[in-house]
Amino acid sequence: MMGIIMSSFVMVFVIFTFILYIYILIDILKHEFTGYNKIIWILVLIFFPVLGALLYLVFGRSQRIK
Repeated sequence: MMGIIMSSFVMVFVIFTFILYIYILIDILKHEFTGYNKIIWILVLIFFPVLGALLYLVFGRSQRIK
């Protein structure tokens, strides 16, 4: 019983992470940034998917050109 609950939790986490990753990648590609910030954020997202996504939500969105 506990194994089913843990596997369900892991599956939900993986699906949520994948959706968040795709959303942030589209958001980065859709907006303009100053300098090399767009390339840097894409590299951060590729090399550190979960941490990069959270960092972008906290710090990256404020770096976009309005």
